[in-house]
Amino acid sequence: MNKYIILLIVLCCCCMTSCIKDEALNKECDIESAWVEGAEYEQYFYQTTEMRKENISSAETNIVFFVRSIISLSKQIPLNFKITDGATIEPANGSMQDFTKGTVAYTVTSEDGEWKRTYNVTFKEAPLPAEKFSFEHVETRTERTMLGGTNELHVFYELVSDSEGPGVANYCWATGNSGSALTKNGAKPESFPTYSTPDGKEGRGVCLTTQSAGAMGEWMHKPIAAGSLFLGKFLVDFVLSDALKATQFGVPNSKEPVRITGWYKYKPGEKFTDMDMKEYPDRKDEASIYAVFYRNTDNEGNSYTLDGHDVEDLDKLLDNPQVYKVARVASLPATDTWTQWEMFFEGKDAPDDIIAAQGFNLALVFSSSRRGAQFEGAVGSTLYVDEVEVLYEK
Repeated sequence: MNKYIILLIVLCCCCMTSCIKDEALNKECDIESAWVEGAEYEQYFYQTTEMRKENISSAETNIVFFVRSIISLSKQIPLNFKITDGATIEPANGSMQDFTKGTVAYTVTSEDGEWKRTYNVTFKEAPLPAEKFSFEHVETRTERTMLGGTNELHVFYELVSDSEGPGVANYCWATGNSGSALTKNGAKPESFPTYSTPDGKEGRGVCLTTQSAGAMGEWMHKPIAAGSLFLGKFLVDFVLSDALKATQFGVPNSKEPVRITGWYKYKPGEKFTDMDMKEYPDRKDEASIYAVFYRNTDNEGNSYTLDGHDVEDLDKLLDNPQVYKVARVASLPATDTWTQWEMFFEGKDAPDDIIAAQGFNLALVFSSSRRGAQFEGAVGSTLYVDEVEVLYEK
């Protein structure tokens, strides 16, 4: 591909979100942040930091606030939004809404009136920590591309029970697929680094594969896209400016984890390369599975989220004062049959009262290339995972 064409594509990426059809800012129709304001509403949340949702991805249309109880929740909650310049929102910004009845749909309209996006906002009781992940629940989501077409991606979720009964979707899993989608157009789920497979250990499972990021990725010194799946969220808007910040690891957890087990299959790719596509014949790619239990607020009471910068060196994670426990699978040898793995948490004990108030997050991360975040690995490396179980402190 001609380098001038690549440069043009990159410039388009920097100026556009999934809602923009050209460079004009008045065509944007995104919710950038959402929050509940007022001391009288703090009683409904475990942590006041849960009253705000910042850096909402332009690829995300589901916004969930987790509360202590739906039954005791006020039927008049004012929800505030920061939306893109010139856009309007309906129902009105800051208007009182009854979230005890279920989802409230908000429609954002661009300044020029040509583009609309509907966001589904829900207040849910904070789910109990999951003890088993079988990856049976997946939906196919359609996202617009910067070239005007669409891609189809798999989105993983868990079904949890609350006061409304069983079957509530909790979108706690994230992948880097939206970042990979920047170089694709008209792609199907199996064309992305992470997708659902019917050939799991039991039922469905997850396939993670390291792919080439194409000519544009090579030109930007980001030549590979490793398959990744993690508890948390992926902020696609940071992919080009700060790729490590795009991965936001962890979800609130009210129990202290002790051990995690699961099943895997793995085959490393043939040629290990670095970010400059230099080959290293003596290096073999490795998969990665690890977990982190960390405080989700800092000493000043500000919200804290582990991101890709924090996990660049896993050996130094426990040096981070926010991190209390870390678990890692030491080795994942190549195998074409389902093989069990386990990892134990090591670190310091966490305060029970802060755990119970959901003051800790659990991050659980899978990657087909251990050095994928640094754009090092082997194209073709493939990791399958399924039937993951978490053992908690009694």
